[in-house]
Amino acid sequence: MEDLKKQAIRFGTDVRFGIVSKVDLSERPFKVIIDEEKEVIAETIIISTGATAKYLGIESEEKFRGQGVSACATCDGFFYKGKDVAVVGGGDTACEEASYLAGLCNKVYLIVRRDVLRASKAMQDRVKNASNIEILWNYNTKEIIGTPLGGVNGAILAHKNGTEKKIDIHGFFLAIGHHPNSELFSEWIKTNEEGYIITEGKSSKTNVPGVFAAGDVQDPNYRQAITAAGSGCMAALDAERFLSDNK
Repeated sequence: MEDLKKQAIRFGTDVRFGIVSKVDLSERPFKVIIDEEKEVIAETIIISTGATAKYLGIESEEKFRGQGVSACATCDGFFYKGKDVAVVGGGDTACEEASYLAGLCNKVYLIVRRDVLRASKAMQDRVKNASNIEILWNYNTKEIIGTPLGGVNGAILAHKNGTEKKIDIHGFFLAIGHHPNSELFSEWIKTNEEGYIITEGKSSKTNVPGVFAAGDVQDPNYRQAITAAGSGCMAALDAERFLSDNK
């Protein structure tokens, strides 16, 4: 990322740091408030605020984040090649993550809090037919256990009947969804039911002329750095063309 930033600066980019606390997209030029005090005026805006993975909210989850706890199997799965891991979730994403990890890991536990999967039949069949995936029905994660230096080495699960079960794992993957960081713009920008910004066709254009969206904030499907970078390039080109057409 530092190399990318240096390249952008070399081509004249003015990099500034701060938290966008408020925006006004009611008319051009747009107003962006930084750190609740500094106002920036912009002819175009590219929204690339991403999406935040949903977590269970248990203390040990935060403790071992980056040390065995992950929300992206395709990002971090390789580090657990040949080891035992667990995936939490019961939808398509969870089944897809479990299937991906099954090709790398020795064993994959799929922790499902209900007695059914919400995933499509095709994804359910793929998981159920995988010899090294074990589905743990009606379980919630009570605690993730490990050591400060070694990271995750297990998890304690609570069954709905009151019993507990300990599993020995090195990786704990969350697949219970993502939340797009679009609230700041929701007064003006159209989103779908989940909050992902809606863009026109294959472009990065939003419903507000001059405002574009790129990356995970408008992508509920792929959520990879390389696809986000590609859509960022698209948004930059769209913004450049918009400025040329609206001089």
